[in-house]
Amino acid sequence: MSGVQLPAPRRAAGRQDRHSAAWYLTVGVLCLLMLIPMYLLVVNAFKDQQDIVSRPFALNPADLTVRHLVDAWNNPDFDIAYGYLITFALVLCVNAVALTVCVPAAYVIARSSRLVFRLALLFFISGMFIPTQVILVPVIFVLRAVGLMGTFPGLVLFMASTTIPFTIFVFTGFIRMLPKSLDEAAAIDGAGPYRIVGQVILPLMKPILATVFILNSLSVWNDFASPQLILGPGSGLYTVTTGVYASVGEYSADYTQVFPTLLLAVLPILVVFVLTQRWVMSGLTAGAVKG
Repeated sequence: MSGVQLPAPRRAAGRQDRHSAAWYLTVGVLCLLMLIPMYLLVVNAFKDQQDIVSRPFALNPADLTVRHLVDAWNNPDFDIAYGYLITFALVLCVNAVALTVCVPAAYVIARSSRLVFRLALLFFISGMFIPTQVILVPVIFVLRAVGLMGTFPGLVLFMASTTIPFTIFVFTGFIRMLPKSLDEAAAIDGAGPYRIVGQVILPLMKPILATVFILNSLSVWNDFASPQLILGPGSGLYTVTTGVYASVGEYSADYTQVFPTLLLAVLPILVVFVLTQRWVMSGLTAGAVKG
């Protein structure tokens, strides 16, 4: 006669439930900590100076006003609509240059087994570990030598070059997941390398193209050092981040100007990210399983 068995599955289920509860609690606390700065920014953008200083976390609908937001939009020291225009143009141009260069380059690297192309991929990957601020000073000398310092094209070329390593790395991994039989079938039908990339590979890259476009746009929108140093004060051009710095200042104590201006600066890119986050997730996982 066998002995009485212990309820091992029940104990294992209880242990798993405790681990799940601890996991959800940890994630909830981390999310709360990350949302606190955004909560302070949004709430205090609609408060008066006294309420911001005395009760920064309080949320009383009766004390909220849009007057300071309107004043920030009409600030004579910072035309935020012009900042939006320059930043959107910068985002589009940087992505256009980066995607145009990286799609064919990633295709060649992904489809070739030669050592030189593997080393080229490692070369691009190593560029992801170099902070942009480290190379800004020599880049300024190069742009000045070719006459592009303080110009919009010079800023586009530099910021596009900073997005190329990440873009090639992601594109190469995605293209490697696509079967080579697609290329061979197109070649049998008479397609050359350019038609294969443009008519076969590129349509299949729509998810990863959208993902890289969004991530590069976030990087370009949030960059401060590059436009601040390359454009400079004498060019008359400024992005949202440099315009906020110029209008608010480092030691400003007028919080009714600081919070509304910062909210207007981050609002467009925040809305874009919230609306397109599913594209980011689907694009990053599209090449995870070979189909």
